[in-house]
Amino acid sequence: MNSLPIIDIAPLYHSDPAGWPQVAQQIDQACRQWGFFYIKGHPISAARIAELKAAAVDFFAHPDAEKLLIDITQTQHHRGYGAIATEQLDPSRPSDLKETFDMGLHLPAEHPEVLAGKPLRGPNRHPDIPGWQTLLEQHYLDMHELAKTLLRAMALALGIERDFFDQRFEQPISVLRLIHYPPRQTASSSEQQGAGAHTDYGCVTLLYQDDAGGLQVQNLEGQWIDAPPIDGTFVVNIGDMMARWSNDLYKSTPHRVISPLGVDRYSMPFFAEPHPDTEISCLPGCQNPEHPVKYAPISCSDYMLSRFAETYAYRREEAES
Repeated sequence: MNSLPIIDIAPLYHSDPAGWPQVAQQIDQACRQWGFFYIKGHPISAARIAELKAAAVDFFAHPDAEKLLIDITQTQHHRGYGAIATEQLDPSRPSDLKETFDMGLHLPAEHPEVLAGKPLRGPNRHPDIPGWQTLLEQHYLDMHELAKTLLRAMALALGIERDFFDQRFEQPISVLRLIHYPPRQTASSSEQQGAGAHTDYGCVTLLYQDDAGGLQVQNLEGQWIDAPPIDGTFVVNIGDMMARWSNDLYKSTPHRVISPLGVDRYSMPFFAEPHPDTEISCLPGCQNPEHPVKYAPISCSDYMLSRFAETYAYRREEAES
């Protein structure tokens, strides 16, 4: 139990559906035992990943004053640039040694949900870099489709309707994030980590990580094991919302990033989350007399906002004001 499973999801893209049950079973087992696994055989090309990595390196190299033109702390809908130490994922340690760019589903200012002031809804805030917006918006859509394919396999494994998640992931609040981790020696103290130990808040995370390394996952014995980069794969993990949805049949596992020495690290997680009005309540088949329902129903947006307030000082201040 010291290495994460690697699952080939290519059968999910074949015209013959006969390969689905085996892949779904592998995903289900990984979600129950680990809450983490790698996927290969996905349709995101190496050329796309290389283009995104180059764009991230370029963006984060810009002067802080330029990046702060889209400062995430100055928005109501959590889009744009997050400077180093904006996040504190582990409250027992200093704020994280990383800077970020966040985007979601673009809804223009005149969209009814934006006009109504719905949380986490609004336009994206992109840097003024030629080609950036087109590249990022397309990748967001492609990652959304990949996430839906994985969710269909999970639905099959859980014995619920194949399109259960499809219905609930229309106009989602999913987030595509680019992250830059400076070398460890730039930390403010020996206690500052790239990303403190945490569990993800949402449903499913699909992570590209470059070859710098640093991701660690907690195994069943509570030990930290490396989740090294594997070319052509994404690391997939279950978040707290999906654990709640599945009545904890699926595990949301603690993980962290230890910034490498002497090199910069870049990663690109896609946090797949449903429509904000989706009710998160125990899925059919995830309860029985031995495993009664653990959690009260809650809307996706209320749950996510409560978790943001734990991580971002500016969100806590908004909630308290």
